[in-house]
Amino acid sequence: MSNPQDRQSGFTTSRAHSARVYDYILGGKDHYPADAEAGDAMSRHWPALPIHMMENRRFMHRAVRFLAEECGIRQFLDIGTGLPTPPNLHQIVQEVAPESHVVYVDNDPIVLAHARALLQSSAEGATAYVDSDMHDPDAILDSQEFQDLIDLNRPVGLTVIGIMHFILPPDDRRLISRLLDPLPSGSYLAMTIGTADFAPEEVNRVAEEYRQQGMPFVLRNLATATSFFDGLELQDPGVTQVHTWRPGPEQSDVDGRDIAMYGAVARKP
Repeated sequence: MSNPQDRQSGFTTSRAHSARVYDYILGGKDHYPADAEAGDAMSRHWPALPIHMMENRRFMHRAVRFLAEECGIRQFLDIGTGLPTPPNLHQIVQEVAPESHVVYVDNDPIVLAHARALLQSSAEGATAYVDSDMHDPDAILDSQEFQDLIDLNRPVGLTVIGIMHFILPPDDRRLISRLLDPLPSGSYLAMTIGTADFAPEEVNRVAEEYRQQGMPFVLRNLATATSFFDGLELQDPGVTQVHTWRPGPEQSDVDGRDIAMYGAVARKP
């Protein structure tokens, strides 16, 4: 994905990166020309893309607040963190329970630099950042940060938000299973899964643009999205478009054709 100069410097700037494209489309400042060009192309294919991305983020906010407030979860493993955009996961859960621990995971050096600067925990709790790839779950689980902050005798909230469309089968199920396996009973999985069920022409064009930019991309229908939660106990309302999962007032005016993501929260029995 990177040229030799990129690899030597630790930064990949000559090709678009999903976290930086996301930042660009949502109006952030932490991206490069390649990310802006990719984001512009995608938004031409589907002008609703910024709305879709914002609702995916809002789903994360509601899901982790649910886990902290209603399920009593006090430790979280967040896969594919992306660039920090307040409120971040730890800010939401530590508002509910200041003693909460959060381990963030991403593999982009730019994300790493910003995460270390901005993801500051409450005094009572703790946050850490693991520079790793979801394709190597053992490196995540074996990391010192995970070992220090996550107690596997207590339930964990595993969040996989806005990343599964970059994970091709059969790796997708294997990776989720590997991350869930060591987590104790009473842990939860909160996940969003990209779909073309509601605006197929536009969303498939966006998917093709991602592929042309060197980012593998796969979309899934409702049945396939639901199957990721097999063996787990889906929490109400089950697998839904992200804006309809326990919606707040801000979701009342969202057009379902503008959302290409399913989301759900499920408990490990």
